[in-house]
Amino acid sequence: MLALLTQREAAELLRVTERTLERLRISGTGPKFMRLGKTKAIRYRPADLESWLATKIVTSTSEESVAVTA
Repeated sequence: MLALLTQREAAELLRVTERTLERLRISGTGPKFMRLGKTKAIRYRPADLESWLATKIVTSTSEESVAVTA
């Protein structure tokens, strides 16, 4: 079975607040996510979190983080 993380679990894994994840979803700059059911429950796949994190790797503080589309 595919492991799906709640917003809280994803936030804890990324060490950010749930509100930060909400803002990233609204702006379209965060990790991919799913809406499930009539309640539109938000879930994250661990692979999507890892993929998003990989786009944030930089080697210098002067580098801009550039999103890579998959």
